[in-house]
Amino acid sequence: MSFYPVFIELEGKKVVVVGGGGVACRKVQTLLECGARIHLAGRALTPELREMVKKEEIHFLGQEFKDEYLNNAFMVIAATDDKELNHRVSACARERGVLVNAVDQPPDCDFIVPSILKRGDLQIAISTSGKSPALARRIRKGLERQFGEEYGTFLTMMGRLRKEILSLGLPQEENSRLFQKIVDADLLKNFSEGFPQKMTEYLKKILPEQVNLNNIWKP
Repeated sequence: MSFYPVFIELEGKKVVVVGGGGVACRKVQTLLECGARIHLAGRALTPELREMVKKEEIHFLGQEFKDEYLNNAFMVIAATDDKELNHRVSACARERGVLVNAVDQPPDCDFIVPSILKRGDLQIAISTSGKSPALARRIRKGLERQFGEEYGTFLTMMGRLRKEILSLGLPQEENSRLFQKIVDADLLKNFSEGFPQKMTEYLKKILPEQVNLNNIWKP
């Protein structure tokens, strides 16, 4: 079976996580980074999860899963070591039309979670369609050496620069040409060196004079 790759907007959406161990904790941490409202049900919580509950970063539902916990939920992740419980969570979710992922139980999943390399707003997702998560992790580790932290910095700059250029009202063809020229240039080397002067000099040569480059270097 082939999976359709997609990135989902979770800001402000209710996501239920069932489980309290290390796997559940990692899932919660990633979901919080994406702005989800986490509702957690678990019998024995890790110290990290207990601290999140104490700080009210996540909402604790109770030790035992109940079907009504999925009311108005957008997504649920079953991350317990009890396969029968994970299957029950999956069945309940599907009855209610809630997206579900049951860790290491592909038949009980509507989606699988890829291995992710993240550099700021750059996200590279690697999936083997559930055949070998270990291989996906190995590929990700290889990519970590290729894509350094400078890519995150570069994307922050590009986001600001894109707004500046689009505000000029240039034809779409001209915008595309400028964006492609910037990306094709060897600018990331300058970020690796930790100094934007060479990049600024290059951008001045190819961009319209109206573009305010001072705005793209703000902290």
